Amino acid sequence: MSEKPRRRGALAQRDFRLLLVGETASGLGNGITAVALPLVAVLALHATASDVGLLAAAVWVPWLVVGLPAGAWVDRLPRRRIMVVCNLVSATMYASVPVAGWLDRLTLTHLFVVALVCGTSAVFFNTACHAYVPAVLARPDLADGNAKLQVSEAGTRVLGRSAAGFTAQAVGAAAGLLLDALTFLVSTACLLGIRTREEKPARRAGVSSSLVREMGEGLRFLSRDPYLRPIVIYGASLNLLLMGYQAVQIVFLVRTVGVGAGAVGLLVMCSSLGGVLGALLTSRLCRWWGNARALVLTQAVACPFALLLPLTTPGPGLLFFATGAFVLGTGVSVANVVVGTFRQTYCPPRLLGRVSSASMATNQGTIAIGSALGGFLGSAIGTRPTLWVLTAPLALTWLLLALSPAGKTRELPLAAGPAPHTGPAADAPSPA
Repeated sequence: MSEKPRRRGALAQRDFRLLLVGETASGLGNGITAVALPLVAVLALHATASDVGLLAAAVWVPWLVVGLPAGAWVDRLPRRRIMVVCNLVSATMYASVPVAGWLDRLTLTHLFVVALVCGTSAVFFNTACHAYVPAVLARPDLADGNAKLQVSEAGTRVLGRSAAGFTAQAVGAAAGLLLDALTFLVSTACLLGIRTREEKPARRAGVSSSLVREMGEGLRFLSRDPYLRPIVIYGASLNLLLMGYQAVQIVFLVRTVGVGAGAVGLLVMCSSLGGVLGALLTSRLCRWWGNARALVLTQAVACPFALLLPLTTPGPGLLFFATGAFVLGTGVSVANVVVGTFRQTYCPPRLLGRVSSASMATNQGTIAIGSALGGFLGSAIGTRPTLWVLTAPLALTWLLLALSPAGKTRELPLAAGPAPHTGPAADAPSPA
């Protein structure tokens, strides 16, 4: 594939457009599920705060169990094939929820099984997709492509979460999961239409094909790198606290604040609206400040806004939740674009799947822990105190980046090697 960027960027390339449409469809479904699944538990099955927290955790637990081996398998197998299989599995599982509801057979156990299976599919799909993007796009187009994927993800989350709330009011929360199943089928059709051929995974002579050895290679690269290691620690800490409060946010809004199901969808989608803004701004911020400074400064601004969330009250007080979620979503989106592009360009291609899975397993694994923690705290001390306990440290997490090598340079390096100088680099290309 040519290294020359296209005149119109990533969208000039047919295969990327198909990938983007497929990811947009899947993102719409994921946005619906993020609200519909806990609403099914709360409204149809009368779940407690701890039940909802455990359900949210179940989606992310597979990252702790299969996150690392997933990267080794992704580096061994055709990535598009992995993504197609994962889509079909998820479509089947999500469709089973409304079917069970119509047959009056739906239980919390069923929801937990769906969350675990679909969470496992997401591990393989996301790892494969992150490693597949460089096969579809030339290196100079990666930042543009990742920004557009992030805009799509955040935008469809807005529509999905809003649609989930109104669907729950109109026909029941379980019906929203049927829409999610359909979006996975659309994503599959788009993936099958991509013409780009992947390079076969390279095998080095004299190196064992043991999964354990291959996973260890990716982990060593990640744990020893002065840039990737603190970025992963920051992401893991942020996710732990973010998902802790998000695990109880619906219970908080419905039972503590007294918000209706439709308004819940609107409030929760504020985070995704911020995500759209963040993805749109990332390239410009990186050109102005450099990608390292853009990463650190946006997190320093966004993280303290978490303190607005526990202040939420009925009526005008809902603006506290909307504003806090919006600004946090903006910061998280900028970080996702910058870090994702940095990892794709910085890591050796043969290690990309393993390093990506090790990073995501760490980050997503803490989501499971945070979700369970939020649920248990919500049941033990109440949802508003839980928000205070989790958002207070969240407001300070940006310091992990500020004190790392990323906080001392303008641009993150383009490839693994000696750290760049810390002065401004006017002509240095920015990954985002």
